[in-house]
Amino acid sequence: MKIWLRSLFLASALLLDAFASTIMVVPVFEPLSLRGTDGDAAVTDVDEALQACVMARPMALSGAMPEDLVTAIRSPHLIPTNNPNYKIQEANLLVLCNILLQAEMSETGLLVKIDVAQLTIPPDVDLTTRQILKLAIIAVRKTLEEYQRPQPKPLSVILTIEGTDEAKATLRELNSNFTIGEEGAAN
Repeated sequence: MKIWLRSLFLASALLLDAFASTIMVVPVFEPLSLRGTDGDAAVTDVDEALQACVMARPMALSGAMPEDLVTAIRSPHLIPTNNPNYKIQEANLLVLCNILLQAEMSETGLLVKIDVAQLTIPPDVDLTTRQILKLAIIAVRKTLEEYQRPQPKPLSVILTIEGTDEAKATLRELNSNFTIGEEGAAN
């Protein structure tokens, strides 16, 4: 009897867990390298024509929102192609350059950390660290703007650049606090 009850409890817990997680298809903006292509993107937020851009792609996500939404920005991205000459296997600049992205909700708002401690820019990526981080910040903002649009309350975001050494200390100038959304926006 004990074994049967224990098995029933375990099966119920597994069944509840399967139904407890919600999967949603959401747009996630990513900083993408355009290397291997013939185009530059006019990035108005950066005011430069770069061989990089911020674009959205749909992703099916579950977990803590908006935290997991932000961390999804750093997902591997193989751009589909119909041209056999395009052989780029990774386009996400955060993955390419080994930049980590974390998000955690706190009492003061969403804490977003961009960690550059292990940063390495491949030789074929013709961008500076600052340009890549600006694109990453734009991706975070755009992703959160889409998420926040139907929410009733604004979201306070505290974004910090972590893992800087003396050579990268000026990157901390990109730290910022901003608010996404407006009070009563979903009404």
